[in-house]
Amino acid sequence: MNDATVVRAVDARKAYDETVALDGVSLDVRAGEVFGLIGPNGAGKTTLVRALTGTADAEGTLELFGAPARESDRSRVGLLPQEFGPPERLTARELVAYYGGLYDESRPVDEVLADVGLAADADTWYEKLSGGQKRRACVATALVNDPDVLFLDEPTTGIDPAGRRSLWALIEELADGGVTVFLTSHSMAEVERLSDRVGLLRDGDLVAVGTPAELVAEHGGPARLVVAGPDVEAGADPLREAGFAVDVGADELVLGDVAPTDLADAVTALADAGVTYESLTWTEPTLEDVYLRLTGETFEGAFTPGASAVEGATGDATEEPVGDGADAGAAAATEVDQ
Repeated sequence: MNDATVVRAVDARKAYDETVALDGVSLDVRAGEVFGLIGPNGAGKTTLVRALTGTADAEGTLELFGAPARESDRSRVGLLPQEFGPPERLTARELVAYYGGLYDESRPVDEVLADVGLAADADTWYEKLSGGQKRRACVATALVNDPDVLFLDEPTTGIDPAGRRSLWALIEELADGGVTVFLTSHSMAEVERLSDRVGLLRDGDLVAVGTPAELVAEHGGPARLVVAGPDVEAGADPLREAGFAVDVGADELVLGDVAPTDLADAVTALADAGVTYESLTWTEPTLEDVYLRLTGETFEGAFTPGASAVEGATGDATEEPVGDGADAGAAAATEVDQ
């Protein structure tokens, strides 16, 4: 990544009748950077991608490689739209070859298909491919011209976990090679893993921009410990006496601002009071917490992301390692965005 600006928006504005899709969005994306854009359905993400790629008009300054987006060199741009319906009686190879033929120079088709994991299915009709394979074929059409900037609007929708991780590795490889990537996704794990910086769009307004770590530190909230079980309410006072801030819920106690080094003190306070529990779950804030806080959205089981310690029902401390959570919530919802 270097300091050259590849993608630039200044005071971008777009409205559809009474609906404001973009309300003065400004951002810069540097060469070799992966910029992740997140936000609720209807926040304006797809509209911004269309404006930046010159496929939709918008007010303000919208530039690629220092030129107006509408006038930029199209051979240097790769675009995977959210909705893409190619002819179904083309094979994967024919589809990618067709898009490669739109450029004066393009990459070898079989090489691109191998990159997206479709080498073994190159001669399968598009209509016969699975949903995830179709999405991979669509990604291939965005790579065939060897772009310098790549716009990916929900690239891994419908792709299984193994295929998703393979595409993540490919995106990381492209960025390491100097390709600028502008990514939109509903998968916070995907954005947190891939993005150098993240912008959160809400109601057409870019309300936060920073590295994932910066956004989590500023907006994610404190780490928490959740003590669950039918009789855990009796542990509220002993935990408070031990110095913890405790909220009492239905069959659970929520302790705020708990560091990993505090876990033993909480377990000891419960044991000394003779309080049994079914589980202890320690959670640290993630990009998903940032999303929920800044958008005001909620979801069932809000305390579970980032779980890293689980205790047995007897109250005996038995920490169990938990995976990196990279696949949590990765099945992205289809966005209907203006």
